[in-house]
Amino acid sequence: MPQGQFPDNKWVLMQSRVNWLLLGNIMFANFLIGVSHRIVAISLPTIANSLETDIVGISWTLISYQLASISLSMVFGRIGDLYGRQTIFRAGLVIFTVSSLLSGLAQNVLQLVPFRFTDGIGATMVQASGRVSAMEAAPEGWAGKTQGLINIAYQSGFLFGSTLGGLIIDYIHWRGIFFFLVPFGAAAAALTWLNDNGAKAGNTPGVTPPASIDYLGASLLVVVTIAMIAILDPRLMAIIGTGWQIGFVVVFVALFFGFILHEATTASPIIELSLFRIRQFTFSTLCLLLVAITQALSLFLLPFYFQEILLLSPTFMGLLFMTMPIFGITLAPLGGFLFDRVGPRLPATTGIIFYGGAALLGRLLQTDSHWFLPTIMLALGGCGTALFYPANHTAMISSVPREHRGVASGAIYMIFGLGDTLGIALGRFLMTALFRFHTGLSEASPTTANPTVFVAAMNTTFLVIAILNLIAVVCSLARGKNPAALPIPSKGN
Repeated sequence: MPQGQFPDNKWVLMQSRVNWLLLGNIMFANFLIGVSHRIVAISLPTIANSLETDIVGISWTLISYQLASISLSMVFGRIGDLYGRQTIFRAGLVIFTVSSLLSGLAQNVLQLVPFRFTDGIGATMVQASGRVSAMEAAPEGWAGKTQGLINIAYQSGFLFGSTLGGLIIDYIHWRGIFFFLVPFGAAAAALTWLNDNGAKAGNTPGVTPPASIDYLGASLLVVVTIAMIAILDPRLMAIIGTGWQIGFVVVFVALFFGFILHEATTASPIIELSLFRIRQFTFSTLCLLLVAITQALSLFLLPFYFQEILLLSPTFMGLLFMTMPIFGITLAPLGGFLFDRVGPRLPATTGIIFYGGAALLGRLLQTDSHWFLPTIMLALGGCGTALFYPANHTAMISSVPREHRGVASGAIYMIFGLGDTLGIALGRFLMTALFRFHTGLSEASPTTANPTVFVAAMNTTFLVIAILNLIAVVCSLARGKNPAALPIPSKGN
């Protein structure tokens, strides 16, 4: 029987119990990706010194990884919808494992950057297909719980990644942080073959995949993403000059509208624009974008405040930053449980309110504040993460028809990556503008050498964060209840 086609009674039977092998393997894979994110981030100074590059050169190892996530998440989500999510999940684990090995063998930064981009491709394939497969590995009433479990796994990777990275660097070698991931990635890939039968439950019953993929749309999406990230990079824009900057923006706008026009007219688009007619999907997407922007902005500022204003050691600062994932891990099951009981509005909106409360505390920070105050901000952020993400992610995926759930899952990672990029860009802009306002110097750059002005600019930036969170609260309340996913209207209707 072709993949994705099951008799109705068999489909019901498969959805009446939890496929713990599939769900456990998806959690394990997300844990590995969380570890990978954190373990590489803390290793960047050591890697830069070893490969004889500077902070700009080594930063491309992060940018290339993020570029893969933003540009390809929805592409792989769509391919999974059409041809099987378990296939994409397995291939992603294989790519993640091989690229981790190659990253450990890199001899210079010019080799490491493309290996990290490939690593990002593998991680994107795993995450874009994994969230939907996790939901469909359990009964419908478990949708929120499964997303809570995925969040626990990912946040646990963040929590333990820093410690693991430090130990490997101190006692082995920085290359060991990549080699460490190889056997575990290979084990997770091997487990997917044990679960082939159960994995088929992740496909839509009675739906035969189309014969083609919108490769032109996928290519346009990648090019548009690259252009957007280039425009948001002030260093690159400064290098190319004003004339080229205008031309670059014009090209980006033309490509963007060309992509939208193509997706609206093609028979099998990467992004089904009709999904945005679904109220809950649209408002949940807006909520995610706003929260991702505010979270990135906050986490961009606080390390400077801890280390440069309060003069805390990096080790102590690292311990304080564990507060957020600890609360995120502890309370994540509550967010999923509340979604299953009352829908997304209550837990997601409450989570955003926690983020807003943290931002308002940021308004109170002074040059001589006790470290306990910003730590409370991190704790509130952890509570917000636990309540918002499981509920909002589940709302985005469950509100669309089953045959488009891979696209919705991919949209989660695309929007989060986009929000992260926009948040850092907004942080640079606000801090620069406010620093110049407070100093009265039109060419001044934000620096902690003037702590009073830096903190004043930071306080106002946190006010902007609170306002963005208030807008997100309105969007969350406007999403409505949790209706069953309706069929998407065809382009001819």
